[in-house]
Amino acid sequence: MLGSEPSNEVHALKINKAAAFAKSPIMASSLPPYALEVTPESSLQFSITQYPPSSGGDGDESNASKCMLTLRHTGATKECLAFKVKTTQPRRYLVRPNQGIVYPNSSETISILLVDKDRQVLWSTYERLGQSALDHSKDKFLVQSCVVSEEFAEQFQGDERGEGGQYRKELVEALTAMWNSVASGGTDVAVYNKKLHVKHLVDVSTGDAGNNEASAAGAGAGLGGTLPPSFSQPNQQSADKMSPEQLFDEVASLRRKYDELVAFSVNLTAERDILNNTLEQTRRDLNREIASRQALEKQGFKGGPVKGGVGGQNKSKGGGGISMNTMIIVVILSFLAAIRATNNGSVGFLRSVPALGGFLGFNRLDHPSRVDSALKDEL
Repeated sequence: MLGSEPSNEVHALKINKAAAFAKSPIMASSLPPYALEVTPESSLQFSITQYPPSSGGDGDESNASKCMLTLRHTGATKECLAFKVKTTQPRRYLVRPNQGIVYPNSSETISILLVDKDRQVLWSTYERLGQSALDHSKDKFLVQSCVVSEEFAEQFQGDERGEGGQYRKELVEALTAMWNSVASGGTDVAVYNKKLHVKHLVDVSTGDAGNNEASAAGAGAGLGGTLPPSFSQPNQQSADKMSPEQLFDEVASLRRKYDELVAFSVNLTAERDILNNTLEQTRRDLNREIASRQALEKQGFKGGPVKGGVGGQNKSKGGGGISMNTMIIVVILSFLAAIRATNNGSVGFLRSVPALGGFLGFNRLDHPSRVDSALKDEL
């Protein structure tokens, strides 16, 4: 028993070391040596409010929704790591700094700002459609990191940065050229890519949150046509308790909704006019097609094209006349019938017709002597 106690202590010590190593960030995330540890790990959350977070001007950076991103060198390698932050919406987010150098066992804090104009657009979307319309954001960020040489990293050490942690223009150009070379495959440097999704969460706890919720509910109900009584009644009851600033903000919000409603009505009117014009054009085309079919039917019955002018009008007034083609066909059929009747001897009754029998030569053909004399005369 006594001999087994040291082995038990050693075994327990190994277990504790293994558990501590498993809880370490390197073991938990299994990052390669050229990778930076990114915090937050999976997504960036931006708080969307009806009004700017501060009372600064529209151009002030503090007047925007902000998210902080931390990049940490885990110390797995003694070499410096370069980073670059990309986004699918470069005009919506301001990333400072968007590239740089991180030394071993140090970290870099990235500030990501949401432009105030896009914040207002997202808030308007929330007012019309609710939080569900913001839950499916397609905005993404990509954090890239790779190992750089010691000579390249030395030029960044001790350099005074400008506003937002930006490097000097020469150093920024050097970093850009390095990343372009890596992207084009000019070097064999391994690159670690970390993707981050974006979440837009509406913060209704600041300002007049109750009024914001009521406005959002009223806007959703307004899509159906009229506002319900429950939308206007709470505002009327709480109007006496509002400060002048809150009343001004409420009037501005109502004015904005009124402008949106007017624009929506104008669009509906324009679409209605377009549909009416299309329907009218379709009717005219249909009437034209019906008239063409009627004209074609008339041409088929009369056996000739319909001509305009006075002659055409007189022909249509004359009724069903006989065309030249019909007369030619009748004459040809009569001639063939007469030949057939002559060969069959079926025209003997014409001899008794005065003048007609002689004109047709029946009396001449009755006597054989006459026939012979006639033949002799012809010969």
